[in-house]
Amino acid sequence: MTDPHAHTEIAAEAPPRDTRGRPLHDLRISVMDRCNFRCPYCMPESTYGEHYRFLGNDERLSFDEIERIARLAGDLGVSKLRLTGGEPLLRPKLAELVARLRVIPGITDLAMTTNGVLLTRHARDLRAAGLDRVTVSLDTLDPALFHRMSGGRGALDEVLAGIEAAQAAGFPQGVKLNTVVQRGVNEHSVLDVIGRFRGTGIVPRLIEYMDVGNRNDWNREAVVPSAELIAAIDARWPLDALPAKYPGEVATRFRFRDGQGEIGTISSVSQPFCGGCSRARLSSDGTLYTCLFAVQGTDLRAPLRDGSSDDVLRERLRQVWLQRADRYSEEREERRQRSRPKIEMHYIGG
Repeated sequence: MTDPHAHTEIAAEAPPRDTRGRPLHDLRISVMDRCNFRCPYCMPESTYGEHYRFLGNDERLSFDEIERIARLAGDLGVSKLRLTGGEPLLRPKLAELVARLRVIPGITDLAMTTNGVLLTRHARDLRAAGLDRVTVSLDTLDPALFHRMSGGRGALDEVLAGIEAAQAAGFPQGVKLNTVVQRGVNEHSVLDVIGRFRGTGIVPRLIEYMDVGNRNDWNREAVVPSAELIAAIDARWPLDALPAKYPGEVATRFRFRDGQGEIGTISSVSQPFCGGCSRARLSSDGTLYTCLFAVQGTDLRAPLRDGSSDDVLRERLRQVWLQRADRYSEEREERRQRSRPKIEMHYIGG
């Protein structure tokens, strides 16, 4: 009797391309919808308070199910996996999942995005399991502002200790920082973040404030264009632009002219990069989304649990990607006027 869950090898064929010719290279996997922070631009306390109902354990994909989807995605050309949340390190025994994903054929880049608080406890195990790199969210070095921006849940010294632990663990592709910059909130502290990590080997990336989800009261006036930030940094520490490492790279990279490392910017609002986007996102409840700003996704949990074969699941993934036409950031103003509710970021990661 054939096991419907057994992974079957498929003949090599061209990876699917969507309606705009974009290949599927990256899969972001949310392993946990919960978070220990309540950052106002992602999971504001007013919405996600003590009475908010998060997913139950049986509603989230199991490690077996996540591994299966990742293997099938690898068949279709995915080479990069990133574990996200919520806060992924709230998922028990995450290093076990990392070890399982590490050995999937074709996966060359295995990363994780975290708020960093639990890294002191887990960095060494994650590195031993095969994680290539870690990205830590860090929006300011001002302790009081950090506490406020984390919704009153986070302590800056814990995150800094986590960053140190990650660097000490020796991830082969290093440690990056994600700093979401909001005008009137934390743009004054950007130079402090850059100065703190210049020369350390840690790469800060400055992210334009985006209208992810429906609850962060986004307005364009709160966006600080990346060009403005780069001009300020360049005036302090001269920069040279760097070429992209690969087609579709999201971050625009710059190096310090004095050799003290590099920084990056992610400019979804001022310079949309939809044309090169090769990412799909798998929510913790098993829904596949083809855009960070998606309004709906494709349920994979039901076929995962109803005995569907690998061939059926793989074809479902393929068809979703072939039909993909997303370009939200290029259509932002028009789409916002339609005001259809988007999926929340804590569900599918950043």
